[in-house]
Amino acid sequence: MGRKITIDPVTRVEGHGKVTIHLDENNKVTQARLHIVEFRGFEKFIQGRPYWEAIVLVQRLCGICPVSHHLCAAKAMDRVIGVPSYELTETADLMRRLMHYGQFFQSHVLHFFHLSSPDLLFGVNDDPVHRNIIGVIQDYPEIATKAVMMRKFGQEIIQATAGKKIHGTGAIPGGINKHLSEKEKNHFLTDSKTYNADIMVEWAQEAVELFKDYHRKNKDWIDGFACFDSNYLSLVRKDGALDLYDGGLRAIDSDGNKIFDHVSDQEYHKYITENVRSWSYMKFPYLNVLGAEKGWYRVGPLARLNTCDFIPSPLAQKEFEIYRAYTKGKPHGHSMHMHWARLIEVLHAAEVIRDILHEPNLYAGELLKTGTRTGEGVGIIEAPRGTLFHHYRVNEQDLVTECNLIVSTTSNNEAMNLAVRQVAESAISGQAQIQEGMLNQVEVAIRAYDPCLSCATHALGQMPLRIDVYNHKEQLVDQVVSG
Repeated sequence: MGRKITIDPVTRVEGHGKVTIHLDENNKVTQARLHIVEFRGFEKFIQGRPYWEAIVLVQRLCGICPVSHHLCAAKAMDRVIGVPSYELTETADLMRRLMHYGQFFQSHVLHFFHLSSPDLLFGVNDDPVHRNIIGVIQDYPEIATKAVMMRKFGQEIIQATAGKKIHGTGAIPGGINKHLSEKEKNHFLTDSKTYNADIMVEWAQEAVELFKDYHRKNKDWIDGFACFDSNYLSLVRKDGALDLYDGGLRAIDSDGNKIFDHVSDQEYHKYITENVRSWSYMKFPYLNVLGAEKGWYRVGPLARLNTCDFIPSPLAQKEFEIYRAYTKGKPHGHSMHMHWARLIEVLHAAEVIRDILHEPNLYAGELLKTGTRTGEGVGIIEAPRGTLFHHYRVNEQDLVTECNLIVSTTSNNEAMNLAVRQVAESAISGQAQIQEGMLNQVEVAIRAYDPCLSCATHALGQMPLRIDVYNHKEQLVDQVVSG
């Protein structure tokens, strides 16, 4: 007889998920799946709410990346009131971008240093009691201190632009509700000689070097771990540059050939479809032109650096050129290179934050713009974990009637399942004794994608509820299914 291994819960990720690995009588892996076991019905219960409430309501999906949902919903509602985001005032655009890049900076730092670095610094087989952020603080206090201060800096940028560090209210339909103050400007630029925007750029450079040094010493493992070809999707600026806030959709294949380019956010539904499978609450999106079997794709740092032509900040661009040269210009298919790309984005975000803080229109100028009211709006933004879609329909009474969200982690669903399968086959197949470190390797593959499972759990139509009833001998005696 075969057996089943369950990893429940998957640790050091946001949200709740589990992995099941099925082995045959020879201990060979026959199936490995990532299951999302929580369900959050935001697409449904946001219906009937005034459209302006959606911007602050929908970000309650998550406490880790609320800014991404806040701004994506705001971009959709800009359309509802007839003002595309590219027509906002310069002040509103700068404030939103500062908020967004502050979110990127703190979120990427949190993921890499707090959640993923223990696996790199201590090894995947280290004792889990030690292999965590507490172990990092004890063994690498300088790295841990800088990580905490970097995240603090990003959180304070969010607070200054959104009003609160978590679940702020800064973005509103058609713009923003405040300027940055001179006091806030001075705090971020000059108040402290040990904690300012210039130092954040320096520390971000150090973080990139930290990964590059680790990569040089562990090349075979980093390059060979959960490496596979796929399609990639992200927003790019009109000139092909990396743009985390706005742009057109670009998709490429594993050779770097463009599948489509500069697609308008309002047309996304013509290019992407969401598939549903019975064993997960998380959907499986795919590119329509390639179909469900071949059209799955990856989003996030790896995808963004694969799809863009250049990074519009000098230090990050220099690192991007090194990154691209490593694969001779071809897309990176390595799951662990997600960390490399992520840290280059941390550097880019630090440079952008520093530059925006010197913009005079951040501190004065018009906050809002109005247009001709419509009944529908789509907002797309690059969240830290990848491309995020918000689509709303609003009736004449200003109430939301339909809502569809395609969250970054959802787009990476197929890739994460493939990574789980590949690592399980490599680390577990044929092993009579299953060690904790083997199972942690499966989690490492998932963590590389920085999944936000809370954000990603939506359903198409009605979700079935199943109740299994067991007797005292653990025998199934009844089963009730509804929905």
